[in-house]
Amino acid sequence: MCCLVTCGVCPTSKDVVKEVIPIAISPDTGPISPPPGADAEMISLYEAHQKIYPRSVSGFFSNWRWATVFLTQLVFYGMPWFDWGQRQAVLFDLGARRFYIFGLVLYPQDFIYLTGLLVISALSLFLFTAVAGRLWCGYACPQTVYTEIFLWIEKKTEGDRSARMRRDEGHFSLEKFGRKSAKHVLWLALALWTGFTFVGYFTPIHALAGEFVHWSLGSWEIFWVFFYGFATYGNAGFMREQVCKHMCPYARFQSAMFDKDTLIVTYDAIRGEPRGARSKKVDLTQSNLGACVDCSLCVQVCPTGIDIRNGLQYECIGCGACADVCDTVMDKMGYEKGLVKYSTENAINQRWTKTQTLHHVFRPRVLVYTAILWSVIFAMLVSLAIRDPFKVDIERDRSILARQIEGGRIENIYRLQIMNASESLLQVHVQADGLPGLVVETDHDLLVDAAQSRWFVVHVQLPFEHAAPGSHIIHFHLQSQDRLTTVTEKAVFIVPR
Repeated sequence: MCCLVTCGVCPTSKDVVKEVIPIAISPDTGPISPPPGADAEMISLYEAHQKIYPRSVSGFFSNWRWATVFLTQLVFYGMPWFDWGQRQAVLFDLGARRFYIFGLVLYPQDFIYLTGLLVISALSLFLFTAVAGRLWCGYACPQTVYTEIFLWIEKKTEGDRSARMRRDEGHFSLEKFGRKSAKHVLWLALALWTGFTFVGYFTPIHALAGEFVHWSLGSWEIFWVFFYGFATYGNAGFMREQVCKHMCPYARFQSAMFDKDTLIVTYDAIRGEPRGARSKKVDLTQSNLGACVDCSLCVQVCPTGIDIRNGLQYECIGCGACADVCDTVMDKMGYEKGLVKYSTENAINQRWTKTQTLHHVFRPRVLVYTAILWSVIFAMLVSLAIRDPFKVDIERDRSILARQIEGGRIENIYRLQIMNASESLLQVHVQADGLPGLVVETDHDLLVDAAQSRWFVVHVQLPFEHAAPGSHIIHFHLQSQDRLTTVTEKAVFIVPR
């Protein structure tokens, strides 16, 4: 849909134009010409995306952000190379259907712990958002973390904000080509290393490195290395704030978890307005101006390109960059810091002190979230602490329901899968009860290697006349060698007619 512009301001465009005159469409002659003498121009009703060049900033929140970048990447890149005994400390072995997390060995039957982890993550998100807004987005989200790293590489290769803007607007040159090529080579190297590390959580990374050196990676490993690397390269190098503004659902439903006592990055309009430029020598009390000098640095440092002075916006990720740069300006002007700061809507409007603000931040809603979160964490830790070191699945041999053997006995055959969730050899003794005279026939105690699962065939026999024909409930009791753990499982014993 387009319009003719002559004089005025187009309500659907941010550009100042002359006038909007609708184009009339004739089915016979097409668009009708504008009035004689009108300076017509065809424009689009959709504004093209403008690239954001975030300005570098230093300060309290910037230091915390880089600390979380360093910590999260140290864990992500370093954890696969950390060994626990004779294996990788953290490994999600999908082929063997086992997850290794330090001293824990989890099987598909332990899905409840994944559920608990997701519940803890959700409650933590609710709690942190209710207390201080989008802390996750501003400091620990992978999109934010890798965008910061990629921006740092861009700054080192292409220069600061103004240099990058001039280079992008300028003509092609060998210097421009060289700098941009170096940037993209470093981006691709980091992205592929990120994809390699990601796959290292699912394939033992030492073996993966050997396969890479000898160019013998499997097809799925190659696919995921390049897929995850491409996603990192595209999201952190090109899409950046577009992911936060348009793709991430968290930005859309965060308002449901905010209230007027949530700590957010806030502009103190009461103190800052009316804004305006002035000399450092001007006395603030006699200038009829607020503390804001309208330098627009808060907009220049924002990774999503918003103006925090317009109030809370869904694009704000709560990184605090605007607060850092504003404090720098206030220092230079000799004004009190905190024109842009972490505060609450009620605290700004009612001029609360820090003590009053914190008192209202830790309100009943936050205390309920905290109590529920710690209850779930405690329950999960207790469950892991008392968890049985082995698990048992019992299946009947489908080829033989029941048979009569020598000595006038009835025999049923079962297949037992024993999963050893410990880091040592497991020796299990098997017994059964539920019918008089029931006997388990095995050659020896069952042995299962550390962190392995194994199938065993077990013969259960019963004197012929000790039970009526039909199916009978029996129980298997599997006891570990140290006699500290006994697992009981139910099964059915069939007596033929």
